[in-house]
Amino acid sequence: MQSFSDLGIEIPAGTTGEARTTCPQCSGQRRKSKDKCLAVNVAEGAFFCHHCGWSGGLKKEDEKPLNAEPKTYRKPEYKPAPSLPEKVIEYFKTRKIPEAILTANKIGYGKSWADKGGIQFPYFKGGAVVNVKHRSHDKQFRQEKEAEKCLYRFDEIAKLAGDALIITEGEIDALSVQAAGFEMVTSIPAGAPSPGAKSYTTKFDFLKSAEEVFKSYKRIILAMDADAPGRTAEVELARRIGPEKCYRVKYPEGCKDANDVLVKHGEARLMAIIEGATPYPVSGLFRAEDFVSDIQRRYDEGIQRGLATGFTSLDGLYFVKEGRLCVVTGIPGHGKSTFVDNLCILLAMLYGFKVAVFSPENWQTDNHLAHLLPKVAGKPFRQTRYSNRMSPAEMQKALDFLNEHFFFIVPEEDILSVDVILEKARVAIFRHGIKGLIIDPWNEVEHNYSGQTEAQYLSLQLTKIRRFARQYGIHVWIIAHPRNLIKDKLTCSYSVPTMYEISGGAHWRNKADIGLCVHRPNLNDDVSEIIIQKMRFCEEGRIGKASLKYIRDTEQFEDV
Repeated sequence: MQSFSDLGIEIPAGTTGEARTTCPQCSGQRRKSKDKCLAVNVAEGAFFCHHCGWSGGLKKEDEKPLNAEPKTYRKPEYKPAPSLPEKVIEYFKTRKIPEAILTANKIGYGKSWADKGGIQFPYFKGGAVVNVKHRSHDKQFRQEKEAEKCLYRFDEIAKLAGDALIITEGEIDALSVQAAGFEMVTSIPAGAPSPGAKSYTTKFDFLKSAEEVFKSYKRIILAMDADAPGRTAEVELARRIGPEKCYRVKYPEGCKDANDVLVKHGEARLMAIIEGATPYPVSGLFRAEDFVSDIQRRYDEGIQRGLATGFTSLDGLYFVKEGRLCVVTGIPGHGKSTFVDNLCILLAMLYGFKVAVFSPENWQTDNHLAHLLPKVAGKPFRQTRYSNRMSPAEMQKALDFLNEHFFFIVPEEDILSVDVILEKARVAIFRHGIKGLIIDPWNEVEHNYSGQTEAQYLSLQLTKIRRFARQYGIHVWIIAHPRNLIKDKLTCSYSVPTMYEISGGAHWRNKADIGLCVHRPNLNDDVSEIIIQKMRFCEEGRIGKASLKYIRDTEQFEDV
């Protein structure tokens, strides 16, 4: 069995129960190098650093540690037959793909699974085969287990670079584009997601290794299939890569993909379609035909109200829709931040929702984590009079969940401006596919008026944030404290603040898509009101009020 000393953790011999010591991961780099920031539970064999967040457990025999090592991929053996069977060569000829392209891409044939013979598409990265996709004669697809997912023809597109990179939905489409004369072409490895899917889990993980590749191209041409899954993939790729860099193609009537065009119309037509790719809609002047793909998606999927919040009492009042700006206000201490954190955790649990958080009030980040963990685990982080705290194993499980769904923006720059926050969020969109951004609170953002009035500056910044939300398909929450609080002379209580009471006034209400207030009408109990004060789009909610009860031990809200 592993020991604490194997991990560099030093505790006195004979220690039982819980102990505190220095952290081998961060203490040596800290000014307070002797601060005992690492909590160790000897009985459970677990540890957690309250400064850097390092955590885990001792590895027992035949048991993985709580903080399993970063995932390692299995390298598949690729030993195709010495030459392709004639029937395979003939099959590709019917798809108008010449044998020379098959040879150049090292297309193989062999047994794949369940003793099925199939075409093999090798994925090369760094000169080695990292994955193989198998296609059986009855058009079933399968990739190697536990192998890395990356873009098809990764090595070729990484070394070629240039003006435009073409991304297709499948390997045969990529080979078709190559047959039309384009070498800088690739394919996504796992096909398109199902339309209406709430979470893509690991569907787009291949993008993480492609970030530098995309930077070397001026344009990214999205040549997805002309069907509902293809349109879904196109929207998500454009959202992550950045719509300003993306172009898209329009296939002729009766053609679903690049290979259809090649077979039915020939190389010259496919080349013309690729060369005629149009900019992905971002800004400027467009015709209705530029949005055919988008309107077809809306027609196929129907009206998308957004995600339900997970609170029954809020159903119908507020749906979390991509591309929206939500302004949250309320009296300090009434639970604005706690509500938004709870909401995002529920969205993560229900839909795999991922969110980036800019929250200077909660720095250091370990302090914020200590308040998020009870909301995930359903148990207190610290021992209370009424409840037992979460165990190290429960804490680690909750940390794993937060690690997957929450990403913290803690810029090293001295100026924490809106531009800096949005740039970090853009990176999180590409790498992790976040669907939400929290800015908490607005007054902690660095504001440089540069000769503008506060109203002029606020109008420009809120417009910028709302445009960013629309462009990248995320839901943005801005938590903004009211400037003026109105006190009732008879009851000595404060009235419910509106968006007009936030510094900057009317622009908060004018620019926001959703405005809500978190308010505790009676400070002697733990019931909070979530008051929807503005809803721009009626299909996504309505003005109204819901009551939620705050559970102090677990820092959770629940329906009354």
